[in-house]
Order: sequence, then C-alpha cells, then structure tokens
Amino acid sequence: MPTPPENRELSPYTGWTRTHWEAAADRLLLAVRPYASPGRALIDLPGPRPSWSGARSDGLEGWARTFLLVALRTAGAGGEDPHGHLDRYAEGLAAGTARPGRADPDSWPLMADTRQAVVESASVALGLRLTRPWLWDRLDDGTRQRVAEWLLPALGPSPVDNNWWLFGLTVAGFLQDAGVETDRAAATIDRSLARIEDWYLGDGWYSDGDNRAFDHYNAWALHFYPVLHAHLAGDRELLGRYGPRLRAHLDDYVHLFDANGAPLPYGRSLIYRFAAAAAPWLGTLTGHTPLTPGATRHLASGTLRYFLDRQATDDRGLLTLGWHGPYAPLVQEYSGPGSPYWASKGFLGLLLPADHPAWTDREEPLPAERADTVRPVAPAGLLVQTTAADGLVRLHNHGTNHVGSGEGGEDDPGYARQAYSTRTGPTAAPDAADNHFALIADGEPTRRGPAAPAGTGPGWAASVHRPLPGVRVFSATLAHGRAEVRAHLVLDAPEGTPVRQTGWAAHAEGPVSQLHPVHGYDPGTAELATGATLQGPGPTRTPALHGVTRGPESLFVALASLTAEAAPAPVSGLADVRVAGRTLHVTWQDGTTVRLPLG
Repeated sequence: MPTPPENRELSPYTGWTRTHWEAAADRLLLAVRPYASPGRALIDLPGPRPSWSGARSDGLEGWARTFLLVALRTAGAGGEDPHGHLDRYAEGLAAGTARPGRADPDSWPLMADTRQAVVESASVALGLRLTRPWLWDRLDDGTRQRVAEWLLPALGPSPVDNNWWLFGLTVAGFLQDAGVETDRAAATIDRSLARIEDWYLGDGWYSDGDNRAFDHYNAWALHFYPVLHAHLAGDRELLGRYGPRLRAHLDDYVHLFDANGAPLPYGRSLIYRFAAAAAPWLGTLTGHTPLTPGATRHLASGTLRYFLDRQATDDRGLLTLGWHGPYAPLVQEYSGPGSPYWASKGFLGLLLPADHPAWTDREEPLPAERADTVRPVAPAGLLVQTTAADGLVRLHNHGTNHVGSGEGGEDDPGYARQAYSTRTGPTAAPDAADNHFALIADGEPTRRGPAAPAGTGPGWAASVHRPLPGVRVFSATLAHGRAEVRAHLVLDAPEGTPVRQTGWAAHAEGPVSQLHPVHGYDPGTAELATGATLQGPGPTRTPALHGVTRGPESLFVALASLTAEAAPAPVSGLADVRVAGRTLHVTWQDGTTVRLPLG
C-alpha cells in the first residue's frame, strides 16, 4: 500500500501525521497474513532459527504481538477496521483455544508447558481489553470461556522474578473488566504491584529485578503496564501513584533520543525497536509527561520513521531480528521470528483521538536538538550527554550490571560497556570491546563485571568494579559539550600489569571517534580493526590507549569525543586536565572548572 504524502507544515521535522501511523500499522499487519496457520491461530514467521521456547511458542508470539497492533489500530479508530483485521484474529482466538496444548496446526501451547506463553498472554489480554466492544463481546460464550481458561494460569506467581510480574497484572486487568475470577484477579494485581515496588529506586527508575539492570524495560514494561492498567481501569488512586513516576522517568528518557529519531541502544531486547515510543505516548495519553504534544509526536514519529527508513522490514514487509537490518549478535536466545513485533507497543499513540493536540499541534524540537546536555541519572548510575550541533546522544554507564549472560560468561555487550551512543556500537565478540577499560591478564583483557555506583554529580558519574581477585578499579566519567574525561584509578594490581582503554567504534561514514592520552598511558593512540555493529556492516575502527600499572595505585586518564561535526578539532584541546594525587582538576574549553576526588 502506498505511503501517504508528507506534511511538512504540520510536521516540519518528520513529515509524518496520524495517517502515516495508520498506514504503517496496516502494512505490518498485511505483511504477516501469508504466515497464518489454517485456523489463523498461529503466525509462523520465517527466521534464522526458533527461540529456545520452540516453534509453536514462536507461532503464538507472532499471533499475540501482532494482535496487540490490531487492537491499537482498531481501538484508536473507534472500531473501524477497513482491512478486516479483527475478524481474522477472532477466528484465531477460537481455533487456538479449542484444544490448547495439542500438536495440531492451530492449537496454542499451555502455560504449563512453556513459560513464554505467560509473556504472550499479556498481549492477548491487553488486545482483548482494548477491543472488547468489537471483539470479546461478540464472541460466543464457548469461545469466551475457553479463552478465559487459557488466560487464568497467568494469575499465578510469575515464573521469572523481573518485569514478568506485570504480565499477570495485565491479564488480571482484562479478566476483572470481563467479570471473570474478579477476586483472584484483584489479588494478582496487588501482588504484582507489590513485587515491582521492591525495585523502585526513585526519580522514575526501576531495576528490572534484583540485578540492577537498567534499560528500555523501564519504559516499555515497568512503567507501561501499571500506568496503562490504571488508565484503562479508571483507577485514580493507582494512576496517582504510578503516573508521576512515569513523568519523572520521561524527564530523563526523552534525552535518550537522537535528533535523527534513534533511541539509544543499550540493554537487551533491542529488536523491539520503536517500542521505545510507547512511554512518551503513554505520558500524553494519561497526562503525565514533561513533553508538549508537538514534541511527543516528533519523538514518536521520528523513532518509527528512523527504523522503517533503515530496513527494519525486509522485502516481504516483515520486521527482522536486528536494529536496522538483521544483526545476529543483538538477538537473545529467548527471541524468535515473531519477537520483533513487540514493537507494536510503539503504536500506543493511536489510542489518542485524531483531534488530540498530539496529532494536531505542530511538531517541536527535542531536547537533543535544543541545547547541549550533561544529565546524571543517580538511581541508575548513568550520565547522559547530548550535543545540539549534531543531535548525538551518549550514555556513560556507571551503574548497570546485568552481566554474565553472554556466551562463555562474558560481559553482556548491552550492559557492561562504559558508554553507548545512538550512532555507534557496541562491538561484539570476537572483536575487541569498545568503550572498555581492561587489565590484560594472561594475554586477555579482563571483563568489567558488576559495576557498583560510586556517585553522580553535576557533569559526572563514577563506579567501582573488580576485574581480578584483590584488584579494584574506581572509574569516573566527566562530560561537557562533546568532550569526555575518562579516569580509572587501579588499586592493588601487580606492578607492570598492562591496561587498555578503548573508545567509540565508528564506521568510516559515521561520526568521528577520538581518544587522547592525558595521564598514565603511553604516548599515542592505536587503532583496533573491528567489524559490524548494530549500526551496520563493518569495518569499524576503535581507538585504543595502552599503559602499565606502576605500584599499588595507578591512575589512568584520557580525553575522548564522539562527534558528527565536520572536521572536528582535536579532542586534546577541549579541556585542560591536571592530576594532583587522586584528584582531577578539569577546565573545559569554555572556562568551566570541575574538581573531582577519585577513590
């Protein structure tokens, strides 16, 4: 189907309007139709491999996640469904729940047989809740009973102790509305919300479980489900509790979007791509947002267009497992061919009526375009750095520690790097890790391991990690404009231990990556040949500095920069850095000074 013409008067930054969103949703939904099972209960999409839950679970995933998109598309249009999406998914509901657990072409897996079905039950329930007048209320009693029976096991305790608790909450919200097991559903809602309360760290930030994992799950899960449930239930008390948290989170979150529309890629499940737009839409839907309506649409439309303009879909119109195109290192073992369709959450804005200011106001600039920003995020130990001249966003990581899940127990590239940006890396094994400080032990660079936050302040963040038994490294990043000071105080390493600091992994046609030794390193900067990243195929080049420890305390300081400015000046001229014992004295190019003790 053709793309609607751009409207640069209403949308000067993206050209897109609500009509473009509706057309994009329809294109995605029409593209998956050829892969439906005979009874339309499973959508078995092609892919390089099944997830660890198996092909039948993947077929349910393809169905459930595209059903969520159907629900947002049709509910937002007041039930209008020109392509007949709802009728097809009504058939699928009946066929999938007729004999669940069987090995026939249409039956859904039971939650007792695969825990992934718990995840997908949330999309099924939310879709039913949103489309209730046009779908659930028109189903025959037998089908309604069978669907409810399939959903009910989701009301039990979560099989995974993280954001999965919110899948049961979402199922419970629908069953409560539908008058099914309402007391049990209410108990599930209370239990689920009580569990995530243990992970709320303040200022709008949750950890995704007990492991200090901070990423997009804050926005598209830990805020998304409670706030949307409270909104749909009309529960003023719940919305009064969780809405302000969403607003506080969005205060930080909106700074993580590049002027080109890219959300910042860090953490896991990045194949969900424009699901990153869900939380900004939700803030507008519920009135809990720091963004104006025009800025909200600019952010969301920019994100959707960013991916659709960069081959997020293949020549069949199917979402691929990757960031732009397919990219295998980005894909977790739990992901299958249908997984990317959780991007459907990004279409939440369609629930806003067509005459809402989010659709009718003129687009406004985003934070990354208005002014340079260096913003500490204390609960997560992060430091956000943006530059208005090029719209780039960088995230300096001094607080996440979701590690040990990679192959061979290596650091997870999505969590363990010292820094991430909207236009680079991260690199993947066997390439050298970008933005990584390592000791070299037995010829191999050490892992970062869990990084414990050691404080944040105006323009800086710090952490401590233990790369080797008995060895501590106190690390700090100071940022101003496009400049970064990266400092590492190595304590109790054997004298003469080699160290290596790497910088940003950049493509030749991408931004310029700079790295300069200030203190402790050998003179000169090396370049490591690295390969593909989620930004595209290789080669990339990653700058590196080398040195050795000298005694029980060794301090290493470097200046770094990532910029899309044309012919940037050397990074060495962006700051004057002086070392006095364990204290850094930094004078930035504009005369601003910072004094930071280390350790």
